[in-house]
Amino acid sequence: MARTFPRPHRDDWWIAAGGLLGGLSLWALGIRPRDPSDSLVLWHAPWAPLVPLALTAACEPLRRVRPRTGLLLGTLMLALDTVTLGSVVTVVLYTDLMYAAVLYGTPASARRIPWIAGMLTVLGGVVPAALWHDPQALLIGLGIGVVALAPATTGALVRGHRDAAEAARLRAEQTALLAEMDRAQAVGAERARVARELHDMVANHLSAIAIHSTAALSLDDARTTREALAVIRENSVAGLAEMRRLIGILRDRSGDREPAASPTLAGLGALVCSARAGGLDVTLDAGHGEVPAPVELAAYRIVQESLTNALKHAAEGSVRVVLRQRDGLLDVRVTSPYRPGGTPRAPGSGAGLTGMRERAALLGGTFEAGPGDGLWTVRAALPLTEGDFA
Repeated sequence: MARTFPRPHRDDWWIAAGGLLGGLSLWALGIRPRDPSDSLVLWHAPWAPLVPLALTAACEPLRRVRPRTGLLLGTLMLALDTVTLGSVVTVVLYTDLMYAAVLYGTPASARRIPWIAGMLTVLGGVVPAALWHDPQALLIGLGIGVVALAPATTGALVRGHRDAAEAARLRAEQTALLAEMDRAQAVGAERARVARELHDMVANHLSAIAIHSTAALSLDDARTTREALAVIRENSVAGLAEMRRLIGILRDRSGDREPAASPTLAGLGALVCSARAGGLDVTLDAGHGEVPAPVELAAYRIVQESLTNALKHAAEGSVRVVLRQRDGLLDVRVTSPYRPGGTPRAPGSGAGLTGMRERAALLGGTFEAGPGDGLWTVRAALPLTEGDFA
């Protein structure tokens, strides 16, 4: 495959054309920086200055795409210009090539060229003055400084400002990207929190409604139907109240209302009574002291979801809820009779186990759920030290 080279910038063509026309104009007017009697003039032909002028102008399109090549050729043309009657425009074009080599060249070139130009400036002034014992020879170094050091230094300064601006732009883009990632994570965390709250607040009531409505439809007994309808009504009212509270939290822009402030471990008794009304044989053994509010909420929700799952999946038998406080942890354990392969009394999505695991993880605790010894056991160990979950 043929190698392609970058095209010169359009402005560089204009610089080349303008420089060439300007040099031709000065040559036509007879404006020359050197006298024919000057000892440095070795090429006395009147048209001789046009050769380095044209070739230096031809280097201008390389100032961005091949800056070092342009500078090298320009240096050779400047040396050739010194042995002719000379052209001011050739010198001006060379200073632009020097400036462009620093500005558009590689970082190594940008570092080296100003130092080389500086050394040539010093040597160009000191060495002739020392050899000729003439202070006016220092003007040679001054001339080199104007032609080489000044544009190289200017290019280095401009490049430094340009690189600093580019670095600032990249930092701004990175900051914006990090802010967007933080925002996305915050939105995702909030969505997960709302999903947990919605599931825990409403799913257990809807599960009870589904189970008892199924019982009311399948049993042709007036008393059983009335009892089922009473449970359905109780859970419907409770579910609507929870739903309204959650909607109020979502609509409240002040952020003062928190769903974590509502359920407490003191309400476990009412939760167990509600489960018993739903048909579960539940015993509660709560041996704990005062616990932080986040732990209290997580423990309540874990017990609530465990009882809901037992209502849907457990076999006949006793469900036991045990809370113990030990070694800086609140241990929550719910066991229910396990019936492998049984048909659930109400459909489930598995979000309950996910929500319980997330609640324990947010507090820095552990969560386990699974069968064993004929029981389905849910166990969570929640740290009581606020530093563990702050």
